[in-house]
Amino acid sequence: MKVAIPTANGMLTAHFGHCQAFTIFEVDCEKSEILNTSELIPPPHEPGVLPRVLGENGIDVVIAGGMGSRAQQLFAERGITVISGAPSLPAREVLERYLANTLETGENACDH
Repeated sequence: MKVAIPTANGMLTAHFGHCQAFTIFEVDCEKSEILNTSELIPPPHEPGVLPRVLGENGIDVVIAGGMGSRAQQLFAERGITVISGAPSLPAREVLERYLANTLETGENACDH
């Protein structure tokens, strides 16, 4: 499984569409073990481009602080699971909580 988390300085950033990078984690789901970590620098923000780019990179899950409804719809069309309302913590901690089923999410931090 591949998980993408929008980050700025290693922390989950609240605004999905304007992040510095996506921290990409390759995970062994059976062992809840991180196999590899990399960064993907996103292209300039345009509506619809990030779901396409992340889909082309084999992403299965996106964990974000906030995301607009159109982006969520485009991810769903690609079969990519979206978790929104995640807290602004170090990306690795967000992922570890997700894998342990202890990630607490709140309101979607996006207003569009």
